[in-house]
Amino acid sequence: MNYPCLRGEVRVNPYNRPVGRSEPARLSRSARNARVPWIPAATADEIRDHVQQRLRLMAGLIFWVCVALFGFVLALYELYPDTRPLGADLVHRFAFVGLAALGAIWGIAMRRPIAIQVLYRLDAVIVLCIGGVFGLSAYVNSEQRAAVWAAFIWHTFTVFSRALIVPSTGRRTLVTGAVSYVPFLVAGVGMAVEHPEQLEVPEVPFVIGVVLFSGMATLLATTGSRVIYGLRADLRQARQLGQYTLTGLIARGPMSAVYHARHALLRRPTAVKLLPPEKHGADDLARFEREVQHMSQLTHPNTVAIYDYGRSPDGVFYYAMEYVDGVDLEVLVHLDGPLSAPRTVHVLRQICGALDEAHGRGLTHRDVKPANVILCQRGNQPDVVKVLDFGLVIEVERGGEGASGAPAVLGTPAYLAPEVITSPGDVGPKSDLYGVGAVAYFLLTGQRVFDGTSVAQLCLAHVHETPVPPSQRTDRPISPELEAVVLACLAKDPAARPQSARALRAALELVPEAARWSEDEALAWWTSFAERRKPEASGGAAGPRTITVDLMARATTSGEVG
Repeated sequence: MNYPCLRGEVRVNPYNRPVGRSEPARLSRSARNARVPWIPAATADEIRDHVQQRLRLMAGLIFWVCVALFGFVLALYELYPDTRPLGADLVHRFAFVGLAALGAIWGIAMRRPIAIQVLYRLDAVIVLCIGGVFGLSAYVNSEQRAAVWAAFIWHTFTVFSRALIVPSTGRRTLVTGAVSYVPFLVAGVGMAVEHPEQLEVPEVPFVIGVVLFSGMATLLATTGSRVIYGLRADLRQARQLGQYTLTGLIARGPMSAVYHARHALLRRPTAVKLLPPEKHGADDLARFEREVQHMSQLTHPNTVAIYDYGRSPDGVFYYAMEYVDGVDLEVLVHLDGPLSAPRTVHVLRQICGALDEAHGRGLTHRDVKPANVILCQRGNQPDVVKVLDFGLVIEVERGGEGASGAPAVLGTPAYLAPEVITSPGDVGPKSDLYGVGAVAYFLLTGQRVFDGTSVAQLCLAHVHETPVPPSQRTDRPISPELEAVVLACLAKDPAARPQSARALRAALELVPEAARWSEDEALAWWTSFAERRKPEASGGAAGPRTITVDLMARATTSGEVG
C-alpha cells in the first residue's frame, strides 16, 4: 500500500506488502539469549536469518577466492615444476578437504534455516579450518619464504573479511581470530626448531615476530568488528522509536515520512509517521502533536486508527497508526479506469461516515482527495474505505494561519473548495463536502472536475467555472439523482451544498445505484486484484501533490506543511 498522507510524497509500491515478522508473546530461553543489541525487539528468527545471510555470503566469497587461489597454485606448479615444494601433495589434500568442507557449509547455509548457536559455531569453524590449512601450508613450505608469508597474508585477509561481513561482537572476533592464528604459531615454532637455517632472523625473534604479527592482525580485526557492530547498533537504535522498530519505508515527503513498523510485543501491523525536529520549528511540532490528539479521538471504522505517539530521545516526534494494506483511489482509477456508479456510491457513503464523526468533533479534514482514501479488505469484508491524513485538520472555531499571519490555503488544488481559496479562514465541514464531490467526479469519470496548467488556473476554475456534468464526460451510466448529488456538493456557495456529511450520506442512500453494488461483486474484484498485485503495477502516475498557497502573500510553495 502507500500512505499518501505526506504532501509531495515519494510513493512506494502500493502492491508489495512490507515484510515483517511479529514478536511472539513468549520466547524460549534460547531465543531470548539469542538476541543481539543491534536488532532491538527483533525476533529470534530475524536474528538467525540475518546471521545466516551474512555467513552464507562469507562462506561463498571465501570458497570462490580459495578455488581461484588453489587453481593459481596448481597452474604455477605445472608451468614451473621447480617451484613445487616437497610437501605439496599433503597440503593439496588438506586444501581439497577444506574446500569440500567450506562448500558443504556454504550449501547448508543456503538451503535451510539453522539454529543461531549452530551458525555461531559454523562461523568459528570456517575461520579455524582456514587458519589450519594455511598454517600447515606455511610449515610444509617452510623452504619457500614467499609461500610462508603468502599463507600468513591470505589468512589475515580471511580474518578481516569475517570482521567486515559477519555480525559479531569484538569479544567473539578476538577469540576466533586469536585461536585461528595458533596453527601459524605452531608452524613458526616448528620452523625455528627444525629448520633454523632457513630463517633470516634468529629463532627467538622469529617466533616473537609471528606472535606480534598474529596479535596485531587480530587486534585490528577486533577493533574493526567492534566499530561495525556499534554502527549496526546505532543504525537500529535510529530506527527504534519507543516500542516500535521501523522495518520499511512506506512513503516519504520533504518534511516527514511514514514507515511500516513492528511493535515489540503486539502482533498488529503498524505504520509510524515521524517528523524530524531539524526540519521543523517548535510551532510545527506543536501542530503535529495537535494533529495526533485530534486523530486519536476518531474511532469510526472508516478512519485510520491512532495507536500511540511520543518523542524519541533525539526529539523526533512520531505516532503509530493502523497499517492499511490496500490501494488508494487515485491508483485504483489509474489501474482500472473509472468506477461504476454503484461502487462509487458505496465508497462515498463510507467517506461520509468518517467525515461525519470528525465534523461532529469540530474537526475539518481539509484535504479530501482520492489519494487520501484507501480501499482495502477488513475482517473478510471487501471494499472497506479508510480515510487517511487528518494531518490538515484544524479546530473549526479556531481557524488557522499561514506563515505570514494571514490564513493559508492547505490542500490539493484539484480538490479545493472555492471558499478555501477566497476565504481560508472560513473553511469548515462544507469544504470537505466539496472535496467529496470532487472525489466522486473523479471516480465516475476518471477525470478531475477542472484541469489547468497552473495552480492559479485551477484555483480560478474552482471559484468561477461551472463543472461539466459528469454524465457528459463518461460513457458509463450515471443516474440523474446521483449526478444531482455530486453537482450539489460542487456548488460554489457552501450553503447550497448538503447540510452535513450525514445528510450527504442519506442522499446517497436514496439514489438508484445505492443497492446495486453487491458483496459478491466486490469479492470478485478483490480476487482478481490479488492476482494483479505485482511490483510493476505501481509504476504509473503518482497522485497530485499537495501545496501550500498563501493567497495573501501571493506565493506558492511546493511541499508539505505539517
